Amino acid sequence: MTRIPFLIPLVWALSAAAASPNPNIPTGSAGLMMIDKIGRQVRFFDPASLKEISSVEVGVAPHDFAISPDHKFAYIPVYGDGIYGRNPNPGHTIAVVDLAARKVDGIIDISPYRAPHGIQIDKTGATIYVTCDLSRKVLAIDTKSRAIQAAIDTEGTGHWIAILPDASKLYVANKSDRLFVSVLDLKTNKMVGKVPAPNGTQGIVASPDGKYVIVADNSEPRILVIDSRTDSVVDTIALEGGMRGAYKPYYTPDGSKLVICSENPAIVNVLDAKNLHARQTVLAVGKDPMGFAASADGKTLLVANHGDGTVSVVDLTAGRIASTFKAGAGVETLAYY
Repeated sequence: MTRIPFLIPLVWALSAAAASPNPNIPTGSAGLMMIDKIGRQVRFFDPASLKEISSVEVGVAPHDFAISPDHKFAYIPVYGDGIYGRNPNPGHTIAVVDLAARKVDGIIDISPYRAPHGIQIDKTGATIYVTCDLSRKVLAIDTKSRAIQAAIDTEGTGHWIAILPDASKLYVANKSDRLFVSVLDLKTNKMVGKVPAPNGTQGIVASPDGKYVIVADNSEPRILVIDSRTDSVVDTIALEGGMRGAYKPYYTPDGSKLVICSENPAIVNVLDAKNLHARQTVLAVGKDPMGFAASADGKTLLVANHGDGTVSVVDLTAGRIASTFKAGAGVETLAYY
């Protein structure tokens, strides 16, 4: 693997400056949604006071979400009552939640496919893509008809996915089942490549300009940088303060920061997206951090601590934890909208 310590930061500076809004990194000031996996709820909070307003049940163990570009709907996969690799009663539905009414608008049944997990939406809002790990497929679903348009083979038990902003390709993190990232061509709806990941992968995100895909290493505290033009790993970044693998990389909506969490110890690393080799900010958070949300003004980052039912509030300007509050039984993902 080739490491390019000087070129990558320069490219990143140009990339961050040209960043455009990405529907898969939503933000806004109208609302705040939290996917409470343990509590089986979608919870709604006031984005200013951080007080819970209401909640709606969507099924057993909802995990991820995609929000339509117009912020009218959230699409929420219902995974089932287990965890990756041990899911005895896998789900087969995606709940569609009306964000203004804060209620379930409909249910998409994806049978015979099982265990929907990671989900992304294209920039037009016309298609959602969801990985079904037990079925080894990524489904393309039309959001108007709410019908499956394609079932794309991934070879691995795909867990998290990342779509490029232009919706040309989609990348599938296979965790520990297959030691590569599956590359899908969304024009042909076929798997066209494999990016080696010797330790497996535990989370994935595309850079705002689509030039790079960031993958969390499943066993070592580091991230892999994939060049989306060549579908090859061009850099690795060690994560300060980590002891084992990290997960769930996330770009702030303005493209200025890349954040990623670790379980042991329970920390969040904040990286400068303009220079991934620059010094990192490392913050201690609650048990089992899982997901992130950034406020519209870019000043606040929320960290969902799935293991203890709390959310850490990060002051991104100061680089510190400002406060912590209780939120549900175990929130995995969340978003301002």
